[in-house]
Amino acid sequence: MEWEVVIGLETHTQLRTKSKIFSGASTTYGAEPNTQACEVSIALPGVLPVLNKEAVKCAIKFGLAVNAEIAPRSVFARKNYFYPDLPKGYQISQYELPVVGKGSLTIQVGDTEKTIRITRAHLEEDAGKSVHGAQEGMSGIDLNRAGTPLLEIVTEPDMRSAAEAVAYAKKLHELVQWIGICDGNMQEGSFRCDVNVSVRPKGSDKLGTRREIKNLNSFKFMQQAIEYETRWQIETLEDGGKIEQATVLFNPDTGETRSMRSKEEANDYRYFPDPDLLPLEITEVDKSAVEAEMPELPQAMVARFVSDYKLSAYDADTLTSSRAIADYFEATVKAFGGEPKLAANWVMGSVAAKLNEEDKDISASPVSSTQLAGLLKRIADNTISNKIAREVFDAMWAGEGEADAIIEKKGLKQVTDSGAIEAIIDEVLAANVAMVEEFKAGKEKAFNALVGQCMKASKGKANPAQVNEVLKKKLG
Repeated sequence: MEWEVVIGLETHTQLRTKSKIFSGASTTYGAEPNTQACEVSIALPGVLPVLNKEAVKCAIKFGLAVNAEIAPRSVFARKNYFYPDLPKGYQISQYELPVVGKGSLTIQVGDTEKTIRITRAHLEEDAGKSVHGAQEGMSGIDLNRAGTPLLEIVTEPDMRSAAEAVAYAKKLHELVQWIGICDGNMQEGSFRCDVNVSVRPKGSDKLGTRREIKNLNSFKFMQQAIEYETRWQIETLEDGGKIEQATVLFNPDTGETRSMRSKEEANDYRYFPDPDLLPLEITEVDKSAVEAEMPELPQAMVARFVSDYKLSAYDADTLTSSRAIADYFEATVKAFGGEPKLAANWVMGSVAAKLNEEDKDISASPVSSTQLAGLLKRIADNTISNKIAREVFDAMWAGEGEADAIIEKKGLKQVTDSGAIEAIIDEVLAANVAMVEEFKAGKEKAFNALVGQCMKASKGKANPAQVNEVLKKKLG
């Protein structure tokens, strides 16, 4: 039997606010355990929650970014469950009336474009954290994270492969950082995905029983977990077994998922409206005010790069993979004033390669956009060749100064004097008679070899275009 996997994602996005969603306690990461657990966080008797306006603005931003419905009236509810890191015995969330309704996000997998439907996005508070091994043989509870604002983003079960799920998660990760509502730090837990996986016979409309893989904080682990879970479910069914709805964890050391507990349904949580919080009302004026603060979105920027800079769709898409890269590119183009394609090639090429090699973000690039523009100007005016430019770039990356100073110091100016180039070519032709004869006998490769010899003789400083032109004339 041929099987089809069905995948939906629930993503917990930690909102970039200075204080918690229902109190003024700090959300700064890395503080000593329980130093940011205020009266509201630890649920002291008599305390009342007060909604953080900035968290609401973040939710509206997200709704606008995915063309979603933004509810004029939404309600907070209590989600009841008992766990050591949840002092109140309930989590304040949204259930029947979320702040953000139906929207969508378009992804690209290979040559295929696909739209993933977003069901809802609701505001809620995070729980605390169980800490294991801080003291030998003991576990502790850190409530610093309790009350941190989250936006939980839920999709329809629209994905049909691990590749599609990862593409969606990456696109969402990029978007929430782009619009400034989340720092996207997966290692610190700012962006965590729960993946619902089920399988069904190919062609069937009926959904299979799903298992939820919890708290995946790495795209690599997400891919591995989905692929393993899919294989496990198919093998179980083909062996005559039955899939039980469950919450599972992924072990990156073994590459396997394992059941943690049976999966709860909504009624297990006994949701009811929180009596301490008024309904959240969002007016058209509120939405307009947030919209006025929104940055240009990636899709619009891609279209503008293609239109204004005459870049290919591929180049434009690559350069808008993050807002920081897009800003770096545009700043380079502005300072350069020349051909945008040359700037694009260098940002996507040498700059990206160095950043990947050193595992750095573009914000940590030792070569600023202004410095890169200075290098591009020397390529454009033929002061240096592309080959020499790479040598200059490496020196700039190593902190040796601006392009002009490095070119001057190392004597790297390109030779463009026709007489000097002719003299170099004459010497090369005289020293490579056999190669000249091969060219005259019809072997085109001999011409390229002669060009190489000329460039070598000039120590890479001769203008390659001039070398080609003069050499062709001399060879007749």
